[in-house]
Amino acid sequence: MLKQIARKVSCRSFSTSTGRLANKVAIVTGTSAGIGKESALLFAKNGAKVVCCDMNLADTETVVEEIRSFGGTAVAHQCDISQAEQIRAAVAIAEKDFGGLHIVFNNAGVMLSGDDNAEVTTEAIWDRTMDINVKGVWYGCREALPALRRSGGGSVINTASFVALLGAATPQLAYTASKGAVLAMTRELAVVHARENIRFNALCPGPIRTDLLMKFLDTHEKKHRRLVHVPMGRFAEAKELAQAALFLGSDESSYITGTDFLVDGGIRAAYVTPE
Repeated sequence: MLKQIARKVSCRSFSTSTGRLANKVAIVTGTSAGIGKESALLFAKNGAKVVCCDMNLADTETVVEEIRSFGGTAVAHQCDISQAEQIRAAVAIAEKDFGGLHIVFNNAGVMLSGDDNAEVTTEAIWDRTMDINVKGVWYGCREALPALRRSGGGSVINTASFVALLGAATPQLAYTASKGAVLAMTRELAVVHARENIRFNALCPGPIRTDLLMKFLDTHEKKHRRLVHVPMGRFAEAKELAQAALFLGSDESSYITGTDFLVDGGIRAAYVTPE
């Protein structure tokens, strides 16, 4: 039997006025669930004013209500990241409502059920995956740059994946290619904008217990094929990725840019040997 090892994420007290992101303004995409939701909550608990972006406005508004319930500041914005003008609108909200922009977490993405190997994956699935996972991240970076400059710099976090560095045990060619593109794009942006005090890092999760992945790994066999490669023997929790995003968004990571920031339960350590 495949067993999920329980993980307790420690609780801590937060102050929205003196937290690690106090006086920061953040845009987070994909906030209706998973990593995006947990990151929006954690950013707000640490003092950031958050523009929560997702196509699912109802669930995003619920996240915003939760943020406000503990004294945080947030606003919901319905946003399809594959449409540049909708990302541009999010940036405008950040500057108009909150006075600037310091952190952008380009987290939203798709993992489509028909994504498979090179012979099975259709052009429609390929194109939709690239439109959201690659073009959407590009738009998020491009549209934010002028506002980040006006705020004196900041941190951009792009969600890639461990499959940008290693082949996936279960075929998902379009997704894997898209995350490789995100990683390469992040590295180049980091180099280009380093002297502007604008940092770019790629957050590379290992397998996460989110609805997105669980729908893709829809059989016991598929789940086992993923977990058998994870030295820690379990899926990550979205809250654990949010903690990594918090670090990358904060000034604590001020000398970190252009990285593939792995939170993978030890996968790469187990399967990649140094040259």
